[in-house]
Amino acid sequence: MSVVEGHDLGARLGVQSAADVLDGAERAVHAGSLFGAHVWPTGLSPLDTHLSGGIRAGELVLLGGTQGLGKTTFALQVARNIAAAGGHALYVCYEHDVELLLERLLTLEAGLVAPDSSLTISGIRRSLGAHDGVSGIGLAERLDAFDGGRKALESLRGYADRLHLFAARGDVTTLAHVRSAVDALRPLRPAVFLDYVQKVALDADVDDDTRLSRVATGAKDLALDANVPVFAVAALDGRGLETRRARTHHLRGATTLAYEADVILMLNNKFDVVARHHLVYDTARADRFRDWVVCTIEKNRNGEDHLDLEFRQRFAQSRYEAHGGMVVEELLDERLHRD
Repeated sequence: MSVVEGHDLGARLGVQSAADVLDGAERAVHAGSLFGAHVWPTGLSPLDTHLSGGIRAGELVLLGGTQGLGKTTFALQVARNIAAAGGHALYVCYEHDVELLLERLLTLEAGLVAPDSSLTISGIRRSLGAHDGVSGIGLAERLDAFDGGRKALESLRGYADRLHLFAARGDVTTLAHVRSAVDALRPLRPAVFLDYVQKVALDADVDDDTRLSRVATGAKDLALDANVPVFAVAALDGRGLETRRARTHHLRGATTLAYEADVILMLNNKFDVVARHHLVYDTARADRFRDWVVCTIEKNRNGEDHLDLEFRQRFAQSRYEAHGGMVVEELLDERLHRD
């Protein structure tokens, strides 16, 4: 085989020399284009700073944490931020129907335009779900009863065509279905969100460990093949439900998930994980810790890891405050799981 034939065969197989890659970088820079993996900012700081700008094409991001702490709130807000910034996001939800996601988005938007907004999910349900027999009154008019209600609807309409919602079922919706949805949206390059990864259906009758292994591998393959990030919410195992501070090794199927993931974020309530002396000697401040979540970057292939960030919860408005900070208090000193 000649050198030319070998080069052609290598090209067909996807093999490139470093010189070819370097030439491609040179052309991209000269043309004013981006070289390297595309990045979707999460819209949360300082998280984006430590993720080198955000979540990246071809990567699998895991978000774990204790129950009821707002993993869906966090993931949906990131998807919303991507769409609001002009990108596209596909939110595949196995936990809730699209109507609930819409309610959360409306309360989130109301909180952003009117921080003291009275608009809540229960309020939306009372207003929009009432069988009052009154016709000719649209969404905007019904939401006028709440501070920021109409503006919230206007804000949501501004990006609604870029945020794609997929109501999935754990007994039916496989990664093949998700891949078909991504393929249909391929020209738009949507960031993909799986809420949550342990509920993805599989076309095989296998044990839980095998199923999770295949789903995790499939999610990573989807990210690589579609050249988009896959952001997956992950549930805890039995030990994780009982521990004070949830870590990567508390995720169901942790070994496989940790191996496949490029980034792992773990959420914990700050009150539960802060060192005891902060609770004993400053009780007034300690009570405020309940309103904050610690987001730990436990794995990060593109930058620093083992970093503890904090974000304030606004759960009545289905959101976190977008500008957080680094945790300055001492946290529970538990060994991080390493692979």
